[in-house]
Amino acid sequence: MFNSISAKATILIADDDIINRDLLSEILTFEGYTVILAADGEEALDVIHHKPIDLAILDVMMPKKTGFDVCRIVKSQQETRFIPVVLVTGLSRVDERIQGITCGADDFLSKPVNRLELLARTRSLLRLKTFTDELENAEAVLFSLALSIEAKDPYTWGHCDRLSEYSIAMADRLGLPQDQRVALRRAGVVHDIGKIAVPEHVLLKKSSLTVKEWAIMREHPLVGERICSPLKSFRLVLPIIRYHHEKLNGSGYPDGLKGDQIPLTARILQVVDIYDALTTDRPYRAALPLEAAIATMHEEVERGWWDGALVDELEAFVTEPAGSLTGRGSGHDR
Repeated sequence: MFNSISAKATILIADDDIINRDLLSEILTFEGYTVILAADGEEALDVIHHKPIDLAILDVMMPKKTGFDVCRIVKSQQETRFIPVVLVTGLSRVDERIQGITCGADDFLSKPVNRLELLARTRSLLRLKTFTDELENAEAVLFSLALSIEAKDPYTWGHCDRLSEYSIAMADRLGLPQDQRVALRRAGVVHDIGKIAVPEHVLLKKSSLTVKEWAIMREHPLVGERICSPLKSFRLVLPIIRYHHEKLNGSGYPDGLKGDQIPLTARILQVVDIYDALTTDRPYRAALPLEAAIATMHEEVERGWWDGALVDELEAFVTEPAGSLTGRGSGHDR
């Protein structure tokens, strides 16, 4: 029976036993799936890296590389980690299942494989893959939009990528959990996406902004939050977008938050954002050297703007031999 999922899905079956391979292939082909076969783990990896695969069904005990090996590699690489992996095994020991879970397997099938169980698990994982692909596509659109805004101003070239890199480095130093690290990586790219609503004559203005122009500019965190809010995966990103221009003394925007009212992730992004801006050539001044940039930020800490502990952490990082956060800035954000 063909359906919208099976008519488009490509499934990899990797098994060194030709009888098992052909049996699974016959079942899935009959249901309308496109099937690609591999006889060992290395061949399976070659297929995965060179062809679009929607689902991988891997025998555990294969020559060259086991199903565990293949699964571990697939789940560790950015471009393949969302491919669902089913491990097929004749082993029923708990430790074997635990090893599979540790490798990142999405599901298991026991030999001999039951036809109805195979199809049920295949359909379920392909539905999940469809949702994941849609989420990735939505994120890609937002990232492209954010980068198109950045590209309008030569002084902000590479700013988004650097902020993602810097924020994750700071999060690593502070031992933040993985979900907050992911949020900071995404926020580094999309934090200023709300500038899509700022007219170019304001966004690219080389002189100081007027009161009216500043009022327009101050709206961009709210606009950015609205743009990204439909994505549930951006739940932890939204506060960073909205609050990365707040200041600890309440003089920031858009909400005038004070102190710990500003989320830690937003404070991290704003600190690296300011550092990146200070170390950038601007139309009205040259980039500050590292020491001068850090000194300026400490002065602003004394004014009550930034988190002093985070500035200290940033200073420790950038003065390390491998630290050196140097880059370009962020337009009229200062």
